[in-house]
Amino acid sequence: MPRPKTHDEALRGRLLDRASELLAAEGAKALSLRRLATDVQTSTTAVYSLFGSKPGLVNALYSEGFQRFDERLRSVPRCGDPVEDVVRLGLAYRDSALAHRRLYSVMFTNAVPGFEPDDQASKLAMNALQPLWDVVADGIAAGVFADVPTEVIAVSSWACAHGLVSLELNETLPREIDFCRAYERSIRANANGWRR
Repeated sequence: MPRPKTHDEALRGRLLDRASELLAAEGAKALSLRRLATDVQTSTTAVYSLFGSKPGLVNALYSEGFQRFDERLRSVPRCGDPVEDVVRLGLAYRDSALAHRRLYSVMFTNAVPGFEPDDQASKLAMNALQPLWDVVADGIAAGVFADVPTEVIAVSSWACAHGLVSLELNETLPREIDFCRAYERSIRANANGWRR
């Protein structure tokens, strides 16, 4: 009879959740594998078995963030209007960032100085934005968007969403702003600005 697997996905998930909590609350210096193991009531052997090293753990956090991001963007149904589809993706972008704000900081900030994702994680990150590139390319082909390279419109749309979400997550906006409404209007204005 095989031995039961003790270093399973449930433990991996608990370790990633706690690691992201430590990063958000106390910064990169708090992210020690020994402390993480203690906090989750497991052994450092389990942490090493699942992630290999501290850079491996951070890489897993980065990958987990983009995996969730990818799933959220790919779940957005298309309506057939490229402008509206870009808006829907922008709203999903914000929803994902707010739902996974601790992972978002690992994905898009220097939360762990010196961290560089491995090739597989970098590929996952680039693929997560593919739904936006596809919608924009289809909008250009249909004559809805300006006849410019796809990446020009896609990067503009991404930059608009990312900039606004970053301001919201960092709480750098005046409290009286109805950010949800302002965010959607900004995304829509940017998308409409690319109409042919």
